[in-house]
Amino acid sequence: MANFSKWLGAGLGWTFGGPIGGILGFVLGSLIDEIPQGDFMDYQRQANAPATTSSGDFEISLLVLAAIVIKTDGGIDKRELEFVRINFTRMYGKERANRAFKLFKGIIKDKNINTRQVCMQINQHMNHASRLQLLHFLFNVAKADGAVTEAEMNKIYTISGYLNINVYDFNSIRAMFYNEVDSSYKILETTKSATDSEVKKAYRKMVKKYHPDKLRGLGKEHIKGAEEKFRNVQKAYEQIQKERGI
Repeated sequence: MANFSKWLGAGLGWTFGGPIGGILGFVLGSLIDEIPQGDFMDYQRQANAPATTSSGDFEISLLVLAAIVIKTDGGIDKRELEFVRINFTRMYGKERANRAFKLFKGIIKDKNINTRQVCMQINQHMNHASRLQLLHFLFNVAKADGAVTEAEMNKIYTISGYLNINVYDFNSIRAMFYNEVDSSYKILETTKSATDSEVKKAYRKMVKKYHPDKLRGLGKEHIKGAEEKFRNVQKAYEQIQKERGI
């Protein structure tokens, strides 16, 4: 458990304060027999940590928001849990993923998570590109069992609003998970009525918005997720080029 304690102390900053800190306090309280008392107090004192978003802060934000989405249908689907475990292992490695999943199982048990307050805290410390990456991950979680239910869709939409993500960005990321007639246009945040020149302009805009370099500050473990969004933008543009012969 010493390594678990060291990971918590070194990898997290602003998430130890506010509503997310309250959730962590609930989880850490359930693990009190496994974590030295001195370490537990150190975690609580980090509530006044610098506002810089670290990889650990992003990680905890993913866990909390994923727990909210997974519980939306009133049950906990094992396929969605497994998606979280597999992807955390891919991003962080097995050892760190196992520690995160221990926290995750505790977070899911917390019945008093206030979605709005959690998102407000995230807004204060996380840039737009990182918040878009959170949204993309939530769609992946919801679709892990084969389909995004209406309840999950509504919950993710609510979260996106609390995260100050506008409807165009929401529909762009949503379209990456649905093979609809106009999905390619929605991904580029444009319409079929747009001219070729307007489509090209929309593509260049989305390339800048979803470029993986936007997440460099969070560490290389989050670049792969950003690259997935980036590839979807490229595929969408290639599909439109093929359809229009441009």
